[in-house]
Amino acid sequence: MGFFDKIKKALMGETETKTPEETQEQQASKTATESDSENLQSSSQTTSDNTEPTTEINGVSLADKEKETQMTENAPEPEQAEKPEATEKVTPEGEPVMPETPPMDEVKNSVSAEKTLDEVDDKPIVIPEPIQPESSMPETSETPIAPSIIQENQQIEEIKESVVADNVQEKYDKGLKKSRKTFGQRLNELFANFRSVDEEFFEEVEETLIGADVGFEAAMKIADDLRQEVKIRNVKKPAEVQNVMIEKLVDLYDEAGIDEVNTLNIQPNGLTVMLFVGVNGVGKTTSIGKLAYEYKQAGKKVLLAAADTFRAGAIDQLVVWGQRADVEVIRGNAGGDPAAVVYDAMEKAKEQQADILLVDTAGRLQNKVNLMNELEKIKRVIKREAPDAPHEVLLVLDATTGQNAMVQAKQFKETTDVTGLILTKLDGTAKGGIVLAIRNELHLPVKLVGLGEGIDDLEPFDPNEFIVGLFKGLIKEV
Repeated sequence: MGFFDKIKKALMGETETKTPEETQEQQASKTATESDSENLQSSSQTTSDNTEPTTEINGVSLADKEKETQMTENAPEPEQAEKPEATEKVTPEGEPVMPETPPMDEVKNSVSAEKTLDEVDDKPIVIPEPIQPESSMPETSETPIAPSIIQENQQIEEIKESVVADNVQEKYDKGLKKSRKTFGQRLNELFANFRSVDEEFFEEVEETLIGADVGFEAAMKIADDLRQEVKIRNVKKPAEVQNVMIEKLVDLYDEAGIDEVNTLNIQPNGLTVMLFVGVNGVGKTTSIGKLAYEYKQAGKKVLLAAADTFRAGAIDQLVVWGQRADVEVIRGNAGGDPAAVVYDAMEKAKEQQADILLVDTAGRLQNKVNLMNELEKIKRVIKREAPDAPHEVLLVLDATTGQNAMVQAKQFKETTDVTGLILTKLDGTAKGGIVLAIRNELHLPVKLVGLGEGIDDLEPFDPNEFIVGLFKGLIKEV
């Protein structure tokens, strides 16, 4: 329930309007200025209306005396006061006397004395303090000449993060457009025939959710939870039922993701080794190339290993992606031993002190025994050089295949220790609900998603952005 409340406004397309602190300060200053101005005008008017003669003391009027007193009280503090000018000498006739110019030697010798005596006597020496963030700086009546360096850096970082966040939100929104549209159409069809909340209605709910690829188990659980909530809340309106349904979907998705780690296990020091598994045609080699490009752009030393020697086309395809990403590809002959390619790649990575090694492997599900033996042999070779590797075994799935992706995930999970999923072609399918099914039934974290065909369209999976992108605009006003 808490997770749903956090993103409810985002699902409804609402945005909060936040007033900046600067705007509040300016408004308060403006109000104070207007108040002072009104008081001044009132005082001036009262003075002009007063017809009593001005009393003088020793030839000085009381008004002039009050002005002098106000000027004395409003005088700036010693730290802010300007250095007083030297008293000008004059002749008896009243003409100014030009000061004598001392010799250069005397000027040079007197510099230190002037700094230590004159400035100490006339004006306190102010030692500049380290620049602090605006929140910790003392309040002053004067506006700083320029913002502090720390504040500028913070603003730059905030702008960068905002631009990146907006770009990611746009990608998720665009990538899940087909899934959101299809799911919305199914809901519209369901509630178009809405007559009463009876058992027949809940059966239609189950069929609708299964058709949206949220999975059989998830559909059954949602329908059962919906039955209870409808009775407890006495829900009758179609909009209320739809909102409760989406709320339960979000809550179920959140519960299935407790303690889930969606980030890649990148080693802070030393080599990170990732194995990629998956059947042919799911976008495995493409995902490797895109990930290599991202790490290359981030300044990492990246190597690729073409260990899918069973299919010659896979080697050539990975070489092409290596050229696009400007990354070296370690390859062998078609039909050769994939473990030998991985051995050469590990040696090369050690020699070049590489940061990332991405290993492409074959995906022959039709012969699980051979595939399992091959993967185990590759792992032994890797552990010989890096005992804690591989750090990730990523299963690549094609989102457009829907429930077939679920079947593949189950089979690969039985064959090898899968640590995470890459869901490709999410932008080209109406079956984005498969993420809900995978998370609920397999409890495997989705770590990367393909949201476009560009080389930079492989994004880290963000559960919140996914939920907002899938259900945005489907929450109804009650």
